[in-house]
Amino acid sequence: YSSNFLIRRKRPKITIPILFQIFLCSLTGATGNQLLYFEGLKYSSPTIGCALTNTLPAFTFILAVLFGQEYVGIMTKPGQAKVMGTILCVGGALLLSFYHGHTINIVESSIHWTYAENMETKSSGSSTSQGNFILGPFFLISSSLCWAMWFILQARMSERFPAPFTNTTLMCFMASIECGSIALISKHDISAWSLSDPVRLIASLYTGIVCSAIAFALSSWAIQMKGPLYVSVFSPLLLVVVAISSWALLREQLYVGTALGSLLIVMGLYAVLWGKNREMIRPSVIEDQTAASRKLGQEILMENDHDHHDLELQYSNGKSNGHHHHHDVTAPRDQEKQGDKT
Repeated sequence: YSSNFLIRRKRPKITIPILFQIFLCSLTGATGNQLLYFEGLKYSSPTIGCALTNTLPAFTFILAVLFGQEYVGIMTKPGQAKVMGTILCVGGALLLSFYHGHTINIVESSIHWTYAENMETKSSGSSTSQGNFILGPFFLISSSLCWAMWFILQARMSERFPAPFTNTTLMCFMASIECGSIALISKHDISAWSLSDPVRLIASLYTGIVCSAIAFALSSWAIQMKGPLYVSVFSPLLLVVVAISSWALLREQLYVGTALGSLLIVMGLYAVLWGKNREMIRPSVIEDQTAASRKLGQEILMENDHDHHDLELQYSNGKSNGHHHHHDVTAPRDQEKQGDKT
């Protein structure tokens, strides 16, 4: 709320259409995205969940092109780099998800987390059905689609309401009401709201502070500055962090498919960033050239006006001198004529 007081003088007026757009952002970016992701994560592993989330750049790129927020330019090198980079990101995510390969023999993590051991016991005692294997990726892909739609809506929102902190505050407030209502309908047991478990308390605080408040505020600001595709293409970096964290904390093994998929994702990320950077440099160069041409043209016009003014002064001076000379010549003649008459 302190951000509202800091920027209230610069903040545009909040109208009913603005509130409705913020409501749509809360439905897609917060409520739909997080609920579907958590449900998909329940039926899969963190690495698979993060891998399928990397379909976000592809969904964002397609929606941005359809809504006119991104120019493809397939005949240009920046456009080709963006398309190939998006394909590499999605291909790397699919490779990491569906191909494991041989296990990479690395040193076992020295971190022994009791929660991870309990989770391994529960997962080994439960059977994973084919329905869960299909339902998990379906929820995760649906979550990415909701998230991509939020990028598009947020880009439009940044044009009409360029106040990312106020937008995030209102969006999180609306999302809290939406998620709370869904939780009351789906969970009638009051113990589901208990935060006596330290892990649940830490997870709730981290999700609310970091994943919601800070992440949405920074993402909204970055979308306003760089556009939706530029921000979404950084999502594959989550995969590398999750893979390392899962190996260190949850004792998941690293496979050849994980390494190859991560490499493709990083290559695709740099390709898209290069293409976007070239697109941003080209308009700036054109603007600089146009400004230089205008400045040169103004200088030429000023010089021409100055020369024209000098010519007018010379012409007027010459004309005035000629008039005075003619007056001096004719004056003695008039005096002579008057003397002859006398």
